[in-house]
Amino acid sequence: MSPKSFIYYGFDRNTYYHCIDMIRSTNRKHAIIMTTWFLIINVIYMTFSATNIMGVTQEEIPFYAAYTIVAILFSLALKFLPQLTERRSALITYTSTLTLMSYGILNSIAHPYMPATMYLVLFMLASLLYIGNMPNTIFLALASNVAFVATSFRFKTFSIAYSDTYNALIISVISIGLHYMFQRTRISQFELLHRNLQIQQELEVKSSFDSLTGLLNRGRFFSISEAILRKCGGEFKVLCLVDLDGFKQINDKLGHQMGDKVIQTTGSTIKSALDIEKEWGKDRQTSKWDLTKRISVAGRLGGDEFILLLRGKDTRAELAAVLEHLLSALNAVKFDGVNGIRASIGATEIRDGEFDMDDAYSRADDALYESKRSGKNAIHFHEDKEQMQ
Repeated sequence: MSPKSFIYYGFDRNTYYHCIDMIRSTNRKHAIIMTTWFLIINVIYMTFSATNIMGVTQEEIPFYAAYTIVAILFSLALKFLPQLTERRSALITYTSTLTLMSYGILNSIAHPYMPATMYLVLFMLASLLYIGNMPNTIFLALASNVAFVATSFRFKTFSIAYSDTYNALIISVISIGLHYMFQRTRISQFELLHRNLQIQQELEVKSSFDSLTGLLNRGRFFSISEAILRKCGGEFKVLCLVDLDGFKQINDKLGHQMGDKVIQTTGSTIKSALDIEKEWGKDRQTSKWDLTKRISVAGRLGGDEFILLLRGKDTRAELAAVLEHLLSALNAVKFDGVNGIRASIGATEIRDGEFDMDDAYSRADDALYESKRSGKNAIHFHEDKEQMQ
């Protein structure tokens, strides 16, 4: 095993940092558990101190009170600053560990007539709970054990200090070994989960987007559009159907491979004209999209038919200008015998309070028919007698 793999529990650095978010989240959760337990223990000891039972005297109340306050402050930070404490997971981990070790050492000093137990318990728990890296873990173990043994010989008889030293040595060896095995298992689980999440993300992308154009497929377009209608009432929206003119002739004359290229070019032109490529590129997982942003969505229905839900403008005239720009961009396309892509566009406004795409789709389809009937390569709005070239 190489030193590098030993540092990260038998994994390389890249694998470790693939899992860093899950490591931080786990450390924070364990810090919450440990802090809660630590707070309860201190409250119990304060009760013992107040009543002078279980060998704990009232003189020790300030000691337990101080650590109770520390535990409360730590708990509040973990509860009310979740993002900060998770992002600073390493600092939280080491601070918590050092707090526990100092508590165990001072508790041992407070009872010089008996071998230490609290320190050893806390040392074992900390080694099993927190994930860091092996060099830091070994350093913390050595530093805390040196401090523990030194204080034992300073404040206890030789025989008790010797017993503390022996116990600390045994517990340290066991704890470090268990720490390595436990954290290696955890990171292995994190890596497996990370791979599963990647597979899920890839499957979501494949199930959401048309492979030829990169636009939403039919099913995902309608599910996202209907979600937008439910969540984003009060904004101006237009549903559009786009159908290429003379696409069959392109296939017959230039071949299906060129036909696919025309479809691909249409998809990229739509994304460019609607300015959605940049936004979609941030996160291909549609389940994470913020639908409240006034960003248009576009999909491919199949064949040479496309569908758009236009947003981000306040009037029909503004969205008509967007469609005119799209039609002009398609007409300007030239490559390998294709001299412009012609398209008919039918559009309809989404009525306020309309949550069902079926009626809007039917109106847009009627408008598309009028666009085809009136000479093609044109834009027609439902209930609008004028065509806009």
